[in-house]
Formats: sequence, C-alpha cells, structure tokens
Amino acid sequence: MESGTIYLVGAGPGDPDLLTLRAARLIERASVIVHDGLVSNAILAMASPRARLISVAKRRAHHTLPQDEINALLVREAQAGHDVVRLKGGDPLIFGRGGEEAELARAHGVNVEIVPGISAANGGAAAAQIALTHRDASSIVSFVAGQCKGLSDQDWSGLAGKGRTLVIYMGVKTAPQIAEKLMADGLAPETPIAVIENGARPEMRVLRGCVAGLPDLVVSGAVKSPALIIIGDVTARADIAVARIALETTR
Repeated sequence: MESGTIYLVGAGPGDPDLLTLRAARLIERASVIVHDGLVSNAILAMASPRARLISVAKRRAHHTLPQDEINALLVREAQAGHDVVRLKGGDPLIFGRGGEEAELARAHGVNVEIVPGISAANGGAAAAQIALTHRDASSIVSFVAGQCKGLSDQDWSGLAGKGRTLVIYMGVKTAPQIAEKLMADGLAPETPIAVIENGARPEMRVLRGCVAGLPDLVVSGAVKSPALIIIGDVTARADIAVARIALETTR
C-alpha cells in the first residue's frame, strides 16, 4: 500500500479568514485531521463530515498524548494510506514542534509538506494594532517561550529594551518569573507591555501595563491561555494611535 502524505498545516491565530488558501483546501478535503488544542472550533467546522478528527490537545501539566506518541500516530495513519492534516495553531515551525514531526516523517520514508500559517505573534499584534517593528520605536523583534525547561537559566539580556520588541509565548503561568528575570537582566520596570488574550478571535482582550506590573496584570485580569506578552515601546504607540482616532471622531 502506498503511504499517504502528512501535511503540517498552520491554522493561524483562530480566525478562518486568516487561513492560507492551501490550508483551507487541505482542511476541507482531509480524511484525517490531527489537531491541537489551540485550533478554533470555527476552523474545525470546515472539515468534511466524513473526516476523522483526532485531538492531541496539550494543556499545562497534562498532555492527551506525549509528543513521541503524536509522532507515531501521524506516521501510522500515513503508512495506512491516509493523507493526514496535522493542524496546529499559529505557524507549525514557531513553537509548534513541526520540525520534530517533519524529521520523524522523513525518517520513516513518509512524504511531508509544511503549510505555513500566520503566527500567533503576527495575528495577535495585528488585531491589537501593535506594530512589532516601527521606525521610531523598534528595529528588532525576538520570540521566546515563557514556559519551557530551564527558563531561569536562559539569558534574555538584550532581547528587550530601547529599540527592541520581545514577544513571549506561553508566559501566563510564569509571569512573575518573567518579570523578575527581565528586570534582573536590566530592563526598566516601567517598560510598557501588552498582554493579548485570544488574539484575532471575537473574544480577544488586550491588557496594557508595565513590566513590573505584569504579574498583577495577569492575576487581576484573570488572563488565560492562549495569550501573548509583548514588551516594548511599540505597545505604547498603539495606545497613542487609539487616542488619536478617538480624538478625531469626537471633533
């Protein structure tokens, strides 16, 4: 039996309108869809009624399937002759473990195709009208994971500060450690930040504050994942733009 193909597809931040045409077509015709917990119901609703939807959602301290079992599942379904859509929130190659899954597929002789998606950072920032780079505020943007092994040992010095933007994925639970770490590395406590919850979705919220107040902001706002933390002067410029729009509409 000829093996099927594994498609590592980026589902973007959750809005079906932000899918690539390639992603939408693959979702609509897939016979097997293996999806993570960040894929919105609106996107899953695009699947064929005949498709098998397999959830491998990961939550803090609880994984439906460990990563090695997800890898084995993808290969097993493809070797059974199925074309498998591995549907991931955001982009498969930005904190999505797409590289690991592609490597394993190739090691087993299974065809694999990677279909990029709008990353959570790009989608969430755009929806909140925050420019990650700006000629007057930032010429460098960095992405880090706030929930990972050895967080306290990582060196983030230089990633945030004047002329720079830092985007932190998966940082809600570790907000106190993140704030402490950044200030210990020399970042000014009053550096502006934005926390974007459910970016680019109808229920999106944007909370603003400063680095020193990040832990309290997360607690008082009852912020839940998926959420991004954006640190830098670009977040304050978004406030300026909103204020200008409000002023113009009242004239």
